[in-house]
Amino acid sequence: MKERMSEQPEYRNVLVVGGGTGIGLGIARAFEKAGYQVAVAGRREEVLEAAVAGTGMRAHRCDVVDREQIATLLAWFEKVVGQVDILVFSAGINIPRRTWEDFDPASWDRVVEVNLTGAYNVMQAFLPGMRKRGDGLIFNVTSLAGSQSVHLAGVPYSAAKSGQNSLGVFANMEALPDGVRVTNVIPGETNTPILDDRPVPPPEEKRSRMVHPEDIAQMVLAVARLPRRAVVPELIVTPAHMPRL
Repeated sequence: MKERMSEQPEYRNVLVVGGGTGIGLGIARAFEKAGYQVAVAGRREEVLEAAVAGTGMRAHRCDVVDREQIATLLAWFEKVVGQVDILVFSAGINIPRRTWEDFDPASWDRVVEVNLTGAYNVMQAFLPGMRKRGDGLIFNVTSLAGSQSVHLAGVPYSAAKSGQNSLGVFANMEALPDGVRVTNVIPGETNTPILDDRPVPPPEEKRSRMVHPEDIAQMVLAVARLPRRAVVPELIVTPAHMPRL
């Protein structure tokens, strides 16, 4: 592992891809509140504008399935903010029709394209600069459905998240000798807008018992503050009714 001036990280700049809503937005807000320079990226301009309104956060439109847009995002961030110290990938989608007999090939392609290939596209674009610099931290937000069977999550989403988990594990193994740490953030049921895409969206009373984005954000912030000698390959946060088996 490359030598550093200090084991205590001095990270200041955070980019949250998929930061317009849900877990990504919760993480972005926590970092900004803690004094970091934060930018969020996502597909929908109006959502991004609402996310950063009244804050010091910046926003940039980017579709994670478009590699040219990701390259543009990287160049924009380095120009207006600086080097990317912390990268958070939190983009993700699911579909209402998600069982074997319900989903069609196009739905499969789209879910895998955003959740798995999107994660690859973003990490592939940002990892080289971090490795060359010899420092950096990546949070890869996946799902408990990617590491154990959660029937409600459906086939395409669970398969994509399983692949995304593996992607984070390999990125950590290969980049760690260069000083870059990668943490798979694995939430259980979380009260975010993606719940609206379930076959039967849960009522508010049930959502209130789930993990909330700010819960996950506090754990991510704690990992970011650890000294460089400490590596957290996997961070699991679940509601009390959904412990990991």
